[in-house]
Amino acid sequence: MKNKQRKNNKLVGLAMAFIAALSLAACGNAAGSQKDEVVHVGILQFMEHGPLSSAREGFLDELAKAGYVEGENLIVDYQNAQGDQANLQSMSERLAGENDVILAIATPAAQTLANLTSQDPILFTAITDPVDAGLVESNEIPGMNLTGTSDMVPIEDQVSLLLSLTPDAQTIGIIYNSSEPNSKVQADLAQKALESAGVKVKIATVTTTNDVQQVMTSLAQEVDGVYIPTDNTLTSTMPTVSEIAKEHSLPVVPGSAGMVESGGLATYGITYEDLGRQTARMALEIIKQGKKPAEMPVETSDHLELFINEETAESLGIDPASIVMPEKAD
Repeated sequence: MKNKQRKNNKLVGLAMAFIAALSLAACGNAAGSQKDEVVHVGILQFMEHGPLSSAREGFLDELAKAGYVEGENLIVDYQNAQGDQANLQSMSERLAGENDVILAIATPAAQTLANLTSQDPILFTAITDPVDAGLVESNEIPGMNLTGTSDMVPIEDQVSLLLSLTPDAQTIGIIYNSSEPNSKVQADLAQKALESAGVKVKIATVTTTNDVQQVMTSLAQEVDGVYIPTDNTLTSTMPTVSEIAKEHSLPVVPGSAGMVESGGLATYGITYEDLGRQTARMALEIIKQGKKPAEMPVETSDHLELFINEETAESLGIDPASIVMPEKAD
């Protein structure tokens, strides 16, 4: 009888040990699955040029710093529409419903995605006025499935910088693509600031990259300096704009640091890499904390600085060291 009881106790003990082992294995698998959880990120970029690509690179690098590494626990579906609206539509259809979060780089990309899906969490960047673009109800409370970062720059400061570089200027030119709403918003603000400073303004617009050389050449003959918004068309043709400006000894202050790198003289503003990183930090709040874009305020850049193209300055006979931000009036 005692032997039978011992045998039963042994069987019970083995069964309990087996159950405990299964429980530990299940916990281990759960922990492992959490650790190895793969995040899917879709990226839709409107076109290929330096600032937009820098935003994408900054976004991915910031995710990697947070532990989300492409090829390990991060799958990225990157689509570049190369400025073609038809491509935007088909690429948006590909990305919708397949990702934990989608990054839209530039206004046309965000608008196309917004028209296609109201469910996917969408973050945008390189957009000047998301309210005017119909992407959010307000910057404070977006209210829909989109939020992100605005590339609105301190236009009054940039205009002050340009006027400090052209102290005797009577007329300043502004050139932008008239079909880009963000560019018009910035151009209007720049025009207002210039006219408030007592300077005449000459507006020149283009519709494609093919127009830039002719329009800029004509504008250069009528002005003493040029302001350019963060315009996709002008950004992609900045080397051409810069060469024409140098031929006419014209200082050009563009909207972004990337445009300065491509030949502009100087600006006070943002880098799109930093803006991409800032957007990635918002993505992490969605991925890790389950936050909803509708409740996440649109952010503007938290980092501004003065950027100078020394080679361009020297070609215009300007000492790069002499370029400083004017002091603001009280």
